[in-house]
Amino acid sequence: MAAIQILLVEDNPGDVRLSSEALKESDLPHCLNVVINGDQAMTFLRQEADYRQAPRPDVIMLDLNLPGKNGLEVLQEIQSDQALNDIPIIILTSSDSDLDVLIAYKKHASAYLVKPSSLKHYDAVIDAIVTLCQ
Repeated sequence: MAAIQILLVEDNPGDVRLSSEALKESDLPHCLNVVINGDQAMTFLRQEADYRQAPRPDVIMLDLNLPGKNGLEVLQEIQSDQALNDIPIIILTSSDSDLDVLIAYKKHASAYLVKPSSLKHYDAVIDAIVTLCQ
């Protein structure tokens, strides 16, 4: 199985580390690319500027609470771009707001997962993502 290209859009270094460690412990062959805000995500996806050689992700893990362009804005921009709108997007966020969940699914998110507070539960969330990717 070829490595799955994952784009993680996350501004919290602790959450990046947790995601990275949990993915390493999984059986999923992957390559993790990380950007820290919505503008970088779109530049990466469009392979512009410093990301001209960026791989096309097989899946995007997207936080909602980002500096500048927030995750819902990124989700909408991806879905309105015919070159990108077939990439599955998993919302991975601390927001458990019913409104955020509703809006994310209306904007065609593939899944909505709330970041857990403990490492043990974080591994379970990543396991769910791995299952979605297989």
